[in-house]
Amino acid sequence: MVTQTHSIGTGESPLSAARRLAPRAAELAEQSERERTLPQELVDELRAARLLSLCLPRSLGGREAQPGELITALEELARGDGACAWCAMIASTSSLLGAYLPVAEAELIFAGGANVTGGVFAPRGRAELREGAYVVSGRWAFTSGVQHCDWVLGGCVVHKGEEPELLANGAPDVRLMLMPADAVEVIDTWSVSGLRGTGSHDMVVGSVLVPATRGISLLTDAPRDDGPLYAFPLFGLLALGISAVALGIARGAVEDFLALAGAKTPAGGRRTLAERSTVQAELARNEAELRAARGLVLGEAERAWQAALEGGAIAERERVGLRMAASHATAIAARVTTAMYQAAGGTSIYDSSPLQRRFRDVHVATQHVMVAPATWELTGRLLLGLSTDTTQL
Repeated sequence: MVTQTHSIGTGESPLSAARRLAPRAAELAEQSERERTLPQELVDELRAARLLSLCLPRSLGGREAQPGELITALEELARGDGACAWCAMIASTSSLLGAYLPVAEAELIFAGGANVTGGVFAPRGRAELREGAYVVSGRWAFTSGVQHCDWVLGGCVVHKGEEPELLANGAPDVRLMLMPADAVEVIDTWSVSGLRGTGSHDMVVGSVLVPATRGISLLTDAPRDDGPLYAFPLFGLLALGISAVALGIARGAVEDFLALAGAKTPAGGRRTLAERSTVQAELARNEAELRAARGLVLGEAERAWQAALEGGAIAERERVGLRMAASHATAIAARVTTAMYQAAGGTSIYDSSPLQRRFRDVHVATQHVMVAPATWELTGRLLLGLSTDTTQL
């Protein structure tokens, strides 16, 4: 069972706030897609509701939401618009860094929970430490929401001269560099099939100085904050967030179809879609699959959360469960959304139908590395007891 809590700075739970703003996101979805960024008015409302800082410590003005709260809030936003929920997911998971940064840096960067962070975890950049600061350069793709961020992060391989710094296990030292948004150049690359409203353009930096205190390793640095959320596996939490967005998109697609089914009589027919037995059976099967996938996600999240509350490390068994549940739910969400799109017939291909946008959005979500097909190989190897790199589990 998910326990809803209230955060500092707002009198409503994450789920209540998401329910309040989801209709607004739906209303602005066409504009978001056309402009390839969330409208500033929507960003301001999300910011005020602390839905862009769901994982930021309470001591810094964030929600510090438990995983179940993160899932249900993102799912609700995605019922309105997948792009809005995706941006909230990226900003919120990025706000986890507040638990790792020195207090003074965290207070500066997050400004009492008012500032928004985002960026890319993948180590596409280069950082060289010189006299207490990193010299950072690189180019990162898929920087969702970069246009409304106050601070951005980019994964970098740390170098000493021309050679990468290596950890004790022989792997390169990878750190996330936090930079003010005005230090990066945004390159307009986001001409894509779905999730257009996320504005996930490329960003580029060249020889930007980043204080060493703003270079964080999620692999070797311990969180400063000892809350149970920060004992939860980071990559598992990110995967859950992606699946939550996909589940919300699928739930919205089912609702769109239900609204259509009772009113549409296909050409040449006398019965509405809702009166057709084949449609009834197809809807029921997809509804069952969607509920089951959602239940698995919430169940695995709760099991791992209980382990975090008990103060121990999250075992491999729980981490495998999180990744399998997230990948499965994302795939099922795409299947259900596709089924609703197809069942609606020609109506769904028009821009006036939200089904065409949901269809495109959910299939973009399936391409994220945290829930992509390779995840099944990773978790399958572990189920078989084979030696496996679990760094990103």
